[in-house]
Amino acid sequence: MTSLAEIMETMGQTSSLPLYQLLQRALREAIDKRIFGPDEALPAERQLASELSISRITVRKAIDGLVDEGLLVRRPGSGNFINTRIEKNFAKLTSFSEDMRARGRTPRSVWLKRSEGTVTPEEALRLRLSPGAPVYRFNRIRFADDVPMCLEYATIVASALPALDAVDVSMYEALEKAGNRPVRALQRLSALLLNAEQAALLQAQQGDAGLAVERLGFLRDGRAVEFCRSIFRGDMYDFVAELSTP
Repeated sequence: MTSLAEIMETMGQTSSLPLYQLLQRALREAIDKRIFGPDEALPAERQLASELSISRITVRKAIDGLVDEGLLVRRPGSGNFINTRIEKNFAKLTSFSEDMRARGRTPRSVWLKRSEGTVTPEEALRLRLSPGAPVYRFNRIRFADDVPMCLEYATIVASALPALDAVDVSMYEALEKAGNRPVRALQRLSALLLNAEQAALLQAQQGDAGLAVERLGFLRDGRAVEFCRSIFRGDMYDFVAELSTP
């Protein structure tokens, strides 16, 4: 609590935000700095109010806002916890690395295979390429901090990147540097049960629920540049989309 109180006091010296918003910012920073661990309950609202010398109404309003954002999850009878599940907006074309950094997580990869070759019949059909067209393939495990989140199997049109080793952590960052980042995509989501190989790579159990996402990314001129199939842990990821009437 001392660290959270210090964060809030420091922020309060330079901010005129309402008190509940100040507490929200302080809680976000405390979570980013790992003051509260992912499996640890936050102090009770009564304790937070007492330690920070603010009202319980203010504490409740701050926490309600963070619950609505998805940063915290309220478990009846247990308290408020950091939400370890990742919400991915299905309507926004962002990379895995961007999604993780936006949530204060550190993205990294373990490469399974990087290779160059020519398109398979399926890839040629999806990417609208001629038989024999050169492509790069990137297969890896994607991590958030030290937690494996998904398996990624991506095929990129070779002309979109300067070289096979141009991709480091983020494939989209590499494509952006080359001026070939996708601006729109078609995505398909389906459910599956992890097989033995997938489960071992994702540190899960065979038969656990998973999510398969296929993405076909397009450049501004309409050319397809990326065909990617990712297998996500079902216990870690939620895909959401905002809907509206026509």
